[in-house]
Amino acid sequence: MGGTGNQEVARVLFVGNSFTYFHNLPEMVVALARPERAVSVAVIATGGAALDTTWASGEPSAHLAQGADFVVLQEQSTLGGDLVVDGIPRPQDPARFHTAVRRAVPDILGAGASPVLYLTWARRDDPGAQEALDNAYRSIGDELGATVAPVGPAWAMALRERPDLVLHDADASHPAPAGSYLAACVLTATLFGIDPRGRPHRITGTTVDSEGVLGEVGPLTDLSDADAEFLQDIAWRATA
Repeated sequence: MGGTGNQEVARVLFVGNSFTYFHNLPEMVVALARPERAVSVAVIATGGAALDTTWASGEPSAHLAQGADFVVLQEQSTLGGDLVVDGIPRPQDPARFHTAVRRAVPDILGAGASPVLYLTWARRDDPGAQEALDNAYRSIGDELGATVAPVGPAWAMALRERPDLVLHDADASHPAPAGSYLAACVLTATLFGIDPRGRPHRITGTTVDSEGVLGEVGPLTDLSDADAEFLQDIAWRATA
């Protein structure tokens, strides 16, 4: 494993889609982990991509061959399907997602890395879908011994306690900056056991547009002290 000075660098590969790259969530994790952990990240994420399609492309395996310590797997927001009920996209049967994870996890373990499942959130107009997402991720995590990062449950907790918070983007699906920040806090706690309370909440890094194209260096999130402290506490409680 590489190092910076005497500190080993944790290498994290993110495999997902826009829920992973919005607001450059991986770079937020890098910032939140400092100074306890030096982290390098690689990201394979295409908008709307299903996990099985991305894994079958061979690109994640090529990155694994270069070395990784953790691989964060994020499925498409409705578990890889296009089920629509009353005009609202809904989570479909998790069989396709589970098959993809069963394929990916042995590859990850064989490369000496640890798999982490990035459990996502329900749409703003369908909060009841969180139960289906929770069950889908937790059941396959239990089956394969993979760690689950409870991002969606943390969102649900935050919105119950602070319904005024804006975690969803205007499309009611993607994350607003505060939503990506909460996700990054949960992932930092899950991956490294680091308490996010008291961490930076004005984070600068390489910006990413809605199509996943990297832009200039700029603010990734700039929350108020009160909102940041609340979200950090939610993340720590959700991962306790």
